[in-house]
Amino acid sequence: MATITSLGVGSGLDLTGLLDQLQAAERGKLAPITLQKKQQQAKISAFGQLQTSLNSFQDAVAKINDPKLYQSLSANVRGDAIKATAAADALPGSYRVEVSQLATSGTLASNRVGERDAALDLQGATALQLTFGDGETVDINITEGSSLADVRDAINADKEAGVNATLINDGTGYRLALSSKTTGADASIESFSFVDTDGAVVPGPFAEDALTKRPGENAALTVNGIAISSAENSIEGAIQGVTLNLAELNIVDGETASSTINIERDTLKQREAINGFVKAFNDLKGTIGKLTSFTGDSETAGELVGDNTVRTIESRLRSVLTGGVEGGELSTLNQLGITLQRDGKLKVDEEALDDLVANNPQALNDFFAGENEGDGMAGRLNTTIEQMLGNNGVVKLAISGAENRVKSLDDRFERMEKTIEGTISRYRTQFGQLDAMIAQMNSMSSYLTQQFDALDNQLGRKK
Repeated sequence: MATITSLGVGSGLDLTGLLDQLQAAERGKLAPITLQKKQQQAKISAFGQLQTSLNSFQDAVAKINDPKLYQSLSANVRGDAIKATAAADALPGSYRVEVSQLATSGTLASNRVGERDAALDLQGATALQLTFGDGETVDINITEGSSLADVRDAINADKEAGVNATLINDGTGYRLALSSKTTGADASIESFSFVDTDGAVVPGPFAEDALTKRPGENAALTVNGIAISSAENSIEGAIQGVTLNLAELNIVDGETASSTINIERDTLKQREAINGFVKAFNDLKGTIGKLTSFTGDSETAGELVGDNTVRTIESRLRSVLTGGVEGGELSTLNQLGITLQRDGKLKVDEEALDDLVANNPQALNDFFAGENEGDGMAGRLNTTIEQMLGNNGVVKLAISGAENRVKSLDDRFERMEKTIEGTISRYRTQFGQLDAMIAQMNSMSSYLTQQFDALDNQLGRKK
């Protein structure tokens, strides 16, 4: 019997089409698994959005949990000549500052040398000795055969040198130019000379050029008429808790003018932090609302509608927000002008909050930050969020649960797919056998027909 190589060839039946229909029907069993996997993956993505919103809320909570926020002062300066920053121990007030001299570094250059890379006649010198305005001296070791460039490099390589060195070409030759690393009179470069191993001065290949000497100077200023001298242009302590950075002289019509520095409580930072806390919570509620929305149509429902994890998060946060804080002048959010609305979001009474920020920042500190870390509402909220976001928290457990279900569905899909392949293979074998049997029967029928026709023809001729 001939082998059937294509279904239906032997029988004339559309067995291939029938097999395709059976295969489609069998693979339809995979559709629910695929749908469930898609739903779990959507949940994982939704939990990721929820986690991001919780992280943002935690960041906002951290800002109002910082006691320094309620002690912060700002320094406002009229003009650009002075910059000022205020620390927590600064005191509110107004100060007139007049700067007559900026702190400068000292400079000094050598006389001219013909070539920068030619060996110098050091005449036994083993060091270049620098003398500063405070009388201190520093010896820079140099080696025999050093060039001017080598001397420069030796100075710059010595971290204790106190100066920076460079070479300047004046058009005729090269000079060693020195500048003190720090400002002030004590940092002035008074002189330099070559010395031998005994410290005795020896004639050098070049000497200082007195005409290039520029002494370092201290900054000179007055604060409310009190004279102050500083070796640096960054001055701490002239005003309690305030750092002054002198940028330039304030010259008006050729005369030195004063700058006014106002130190005042930084209410803006407090308002921004508290309003940021409210906004972050409302954004979190908005995210939850989107993820749990349900309009009666399952196609448009949120990915976490009815999810117990979300209900747990909302319940725990609401418990902290409405629970209040003991031991302080303020005990509830309502007393701050922050109320919980019917939709679960917070609303701020700006007038009430502004009054507290301006007149009672300590009460805000006690309420949000507490006397000790974790005592205030912000600390309690942070602890709650950390627990929910931790490795054993509800969010991570929900995500890992959905991931495990996806893995289980993948395994189930793979097993089901192998079963379907086995079923279709069995159908294909059975259809092949059917096709061959029908082909054989058709062949037998054709043979018998031919035999009967031949018999009829013989009988007809005998008649």
